[in-house]
Amino acid sequence: MRKGSGSVLVLVLAVSAACCLGFGFVLQQAAAEHAPRSDFLSPRLLLDLMRVPSWLAGIGLMVCGMALGALALGKGEVSVVEPLLATNLLFAMALSRHRTGQRLGRQGWAGLWLLAGGVTAFLLGGRPQGGEVVTNELRHWLVIGVVVGIAMALTTFAKRSQHGAAPALLAVAAGLLYGLQDALTRVSGQRLSDGGWTALVTGWQPYAVVVLGVTGLILVQSAFETGPLRTSLPALTAAQPLAGIACGVGFLGDQLRTDAAALAWQATGLTAIVVGIMLLGLHPAMPEGRGHHHRRRSLQSY
Repeated sequence: MRKGSGSVLVLVLAVSAACCLGFGFVLQQAAAEHAPRSDFLSPRLLLDLMRVPSWLAGIGLMVCGMALGALALGKGEVSVVEPLLATNLLFAMALSRHRTGQRLGRQGWAGLWLLAGGVTAFLLGGRPQGGEVVTNELRHWLVIGVVVGIAMALTTFAKRSQHGAAPALLAVAAGLLYGLQDALTRVSGQRLSDGGWTALVTGWQPYAVVVLGVTGLILVQSAFETGPLRTSLPALTAAQPLAGIACGVGFLGDQLRTDAAALAWQATGLTAIVVGIMLLGLHPAMPEGRGHHHRRRSLQSY
């Protein structure tokens, strides 16, 4: 991790991004759960949701979060920024707690400390540092293919079963695509820095960032539409940093310590992050949804 003021700036940018994302997700889900079920996994879903002011506010916050995240990725390694972005669930929890009036309790505090402690353990244990971008095209496309392939498989399973595990499956798929998007955002920023706008617009990466963003948005809103926030947001939050770290190490050249003690700390940190996310996501303060009959209501009535 870069030292000095650069590290502090990355921390501030990433946590600010997480705040915007967390608040934005809560507002989006509150609107998406009322969308017509016929819009499931369809671009029509976004067109219908555009008529809902609270959803637009949520999207605005998410865009701000993505912009701040892009700035953080431009100044720090993906393996550093991604675990910090995972703290968006803390901010989603704070807003949901304010709306529901629920106290944190043992489960909430345990999830909070596990998430925060897991991020700290991973960063201190791995001590991520930037390195040379991997020039092996085969390795580059292999990592991308695996991430996209898993996301497509999860989406296919979710489409066959629009109830039960569908929200979590879609959220994991979206998280994988968002993690890949973050990595390609880092690459796009490097191309802009090294070769200017000409190098940026002549590369495929910025266009892939847009496609991944729109696809991920459809998946996320479909997950929000078919299930409560507590079944989708934890899965989304857990999948994104894992995919981002895999891409960072896989083809961006991020370097992590690989001695036995460091690997143990990293594994412990990632496990704590996932468990903390799940505890917070299942907390009573997180919205449970309004039930199937409420989701059938039109967006106009909402």
